[in-house]
Amino acid sequence: MRIIRHPAPSLQKLPVAITMGHFDGVHGGHQHILQQLVAIARELKVFSVVILFEPQANEYFAMQKKTDIPARLTRFREKVNELTSLGVDIVLCLRFDKAMAALSAEEFLQTIVFYYFKVEYWLVGDDFHFGADRKGDYYFLTEMARAHQFTLQSNPTFSLNGERVSSTLIRAALATADLKLAERYLGRPYSLVGRVAKGHQRGRIIGFPTANIHLLRRISPVLGVFAVKIKGIGDGFLNGVANVGLRPTVEGKGTRVLLEVHIFDFNDDIYGHYLEVEFIVKLRDEKRFDSFDALKEQILLDAKQARDFFKKIDDCSL
Repeated sequence: MRIIRHPAPSLQKLPVAITMGHFDGVHGGHQHILQQLVAIARELKVFSVVILFEPQANEYFAMQKKTDIPARLTRFREKVNELTSLGVDIVLCLRFDKAMAALSAEEFLQTIVFYYFKVEYWLVGDDFHFGADRKGDYYFLTEMARAHQFTLQSNPTFSLNGERVSSTLIRAALATADLKLAERYLGRPYSLVGRVAKGHQRGRIIGFPTANIHLLRRISPVLGVFAVKIKGIGDGFLNGVANVGLRPTVEGKGTRVLLEVHIFDFNDDIYGHYLEVEFIVKLRDEKRFDSFDALKEQILLDAKQARDFFKKIDDCSL
C-alpha cells in the first residue's frame, strides 16, 4: 500500500477507482464497500484509492464549536492496517482544516481529485456528502460523472439483523461493554493498537509487569478492565488482562488515555513494540483504591478472573 499525505504532480492522471469517507472502525459496511472497490479496480486494471481526512471532519467541527468529540474507533494507523488487509492500493490522507472545510464540492473535485487522478470509477455510500455545507452528494456526482466520463455507483445500506451498521452503533455497543455485538458489526473483535512505552514500573514491584500504551486519543470508546488477547509478540496471540483508564497529564493539564496490559506468563522486554490488543470480555469498571495493597489484591482477582475465562473457552473448544 502507498500512503500519500501531500499529493504531488507525479500522480497526475493516475487511473483510479475511488471512494472517500471517514471509515472509522472499518466495520462490516465499510468492508463491503472496500472489497467491491478493490475487485472493480482489479477488473478495470486501475489503482484502488481511498481518500481519508485527518482530523476527521466531525472532529474538526466539534473542536471549532468546542463540543464533545465522538470517541474514535480507529486511529489513522489502525485504519491503514485494515485497508491494507483488504487490498487497497493507495490511501490519500488530506488534512482537514479551515481551508479544506471552505472548499465547495466542485472546488474539491477540480483542485484535488480531478487534478491528480483520472477517475474511472467512483463508489459512494448511501449517506455520502462532501464539500462546504455538505452540498456534494450522489446527485451532484452524477453530473460530474457525465462531464468527466467516469462510472458512478451508490452502495446500498449494509444491515445486520435489520439494523444499519454504523460507527455510531458500534460506539454505543462498546460504551455498554457489549463486545460481542461490536464484534458482529465490525466483523472482528474490537482492538486498540499502540507502541509500548516506559511507565512507573509499579506493576513489576508487585509481580504484575504491564506493557503501557499511550493511545494518543482524547476519548477512548472503551474504559475499564478487560480480558484481552495480545498480538505483536511472536506468532499468534497471547492472553492477558488490561486496564484502559484516564491518567493525569504533566502539570495537571488534563488527562490522557492509557492502556496497561499484563500478559500472562510473560516477562520479556518489549519496549518500543507495536501491540494489537483485542478486547474479549469486560471484567469491571475502572476504580480508585485507597492503598497499594488494595490495588494489588484487586489485580490478583482480575488476573484470576481473566485466566478462568480463557481456561473455560479452551475447555469448551476441546
